[in-house]
Amino acid sequence: MALRFEQHDHIVVLTLDDPATRNALSGEEIFSAFEDAVTRINRDLNIRAAILTGAGTAFCSGGNVRNMREKKGMFGGTPQEIATHYRTGIQRIPRALFQLDVPLIAAVNGPAIGAGCDLACMCDIRLASQNAVFAESFVKVGIIPGDGGAWFLPRAIGYSRAAEMAFTGDPWNAQAALESGLVSKVFPPDRLLPEAFALANRIAVNPPQVVRWTKRLLRESLHARLDTLLEMSANYQALAHHTADHTEALAAMLDKRPPKFEGK
Repeated sequence: MALRFEQHDHIVVLTLDDPATRNALSGEEIFSAFEDAVTRINRDLNIRAAILTGAGTAFCSGGNVRNMREKKGMFGGTPQEIATHYRTGIQRIPRALFQLDVPLIAAVNGPAIGAGCDLACMCDIRLASQNAVFAESFVKVGIIPGDGGAWFLPRAIGYSRAAEMAFTGDPWNAQAALESGLVSKVFPPDRLLPEAFALANRIAVNPPQVVRWTKRLLRESLHARLDTLLEMSANYQALAHHTADHTEALAAMLDKRPPKFEGK
């Protein structure tokens, strides 16, 4: 299974599970697995947050370099055919993840290289193990970030730092990633997943529909005009004021007790 799906109450853990390729993003199985996972999560209102991590020692090694060298799979054919392979292949991952309604936390357990670095940037929040390494290393194999990295990376760390990573292809260790804002926090390897769960649980205790609306607004803000976002905010806010969870939140605050939200 290229992408393992495990649900723990309100939280889903998605695990890239191909240690033999260091969790490379290559082939129909992994592309469709991301699409299926997003559809499954969006349809289940009981799911309130998700974590993405990698099996083995790597988070994700990016594209399959052996297939590149041998011009196999998505790397074979004419320039026009390769462009189509990207559109109908790896680019399905950013398109799918951008439609994910719940917050997605990247628990970067090891190297996140090339498309693996971009995959981490597609998540809403990034936590890293001390063993993590990040590299926007496409130039090192003579290609550009064909998976949307040129859109995601500057939004994660700003244009100047993104340009440095993309133009040099140099790897950044976990501390450099923390200092640049690429990740929020760095943990010892054995604490990474527990800390990711702790963060996911802090998200999951909040009204789930309101969290989903908040995420949609944050994502829309990446490209929307202010007046467009304000109009969306007014409409979502009107809906929020009529939810049972809003009533419960106010009652719990005034009664000085923990709230219990049901997504209604």
